[in-house]
Order: sequence, then C-alpha cells, then structure tokens
Amino acid sequence: MGNREFNNPRAVFYTLGTSNRTEEEFLEILNHYQLEMIVDVRRFPASRFAHFRQEKLAELVISNGGDYLYLGKELGGYRRGGYQEYTRTNEFQQAIQTLEELSGQHKLAVLCCERFPWRCHRRFIGKAMADKGWRVIHIIDTRRVWEPGRRKKCSP
Repeated sequence: MGNREFNNPRAVFYTLGTSNRTEEEFLEILNHYQLEMIVDVRRFPASRFAHFRQEKLAELVISNGGDYLYLGKELGGYRRGGYQEYTRTNEFQQAIQTLEELSGQHKLAVLCCERFPWRCHRRFIGKAMADKGWRVIHIIDTRRVWEPGRRKKCSP
C-alpha cells in the first residue's frame, strides 16, 4: 500500500498514550483529532485509572461514537528479546498490514499507556507505518504533536 498522497486524511496514522489523562481530557483529544477508532496496543490492557481499563475504555470510545479494537497480543510491548527484534517477525508484519487496512478505512490512533511515544513501542509501530508511506503523527495533547523527521512540533 505504500506511497500515499500526504494530503489525503486517510494517509495519516496517529498514535496516542493514555498516561494519567482524565476521562474528559482523553475524550477531548479523540474529538479534537476526529478519531473514529482506537486500536489498543497495550500488552496488558489494565490501568490504575478505571476509565483506561480495557472494558471501560472500550465503552468510553464506543459511547463517544468511535470503534475500539484490541491488538495487544499482536502489537503490545514487553517482548522477549526486545520490541525492536519483534518488529522483524512475520507476526508483527501481519499486524502492521492489518493496521494499514484499518487506517485506510478509519481515522484511527493506536493507543498505549505512555504519553510520549519515544518512551514506548509506539515509536516502532509508527516507524513501520512511515516505512510503508504513511504520515505518522504522535499525539501529545490537543495543542502538540510529534512527527519524527520534522524539526518542530506542529498541529495537523
């Protein structure tokens, strides 16, 4: 699927971290970026915050008009041998293909628990998508994003 036109909104791939956000802040981000689907890539979809526990998170996203999908088994962190090594496996490549297909149909964000993507496995997922021609935007909050390779933070 590579070589997308970057002015096509479906050619943009987002990532997002739950961190210690409130339920209201999380929904504000979903609505600000007009995200239609959350793909949860947390290996262990639990949280000390009730609204980020898997079942409640799915309900929250769906009640906000979006779709929720769990791909933590396929794309979650904490891999024996390290996540970078895991990116070389067929399982990872198949999961990236699934993300490509979903991203072509929905404006989505993959979700993990770290606010900053450079601290977690979202950076590897983002790199894999960028290598396939997607513009990757890591959401920090409603005012800030990080796009690897860009010299400054900007709003999409």
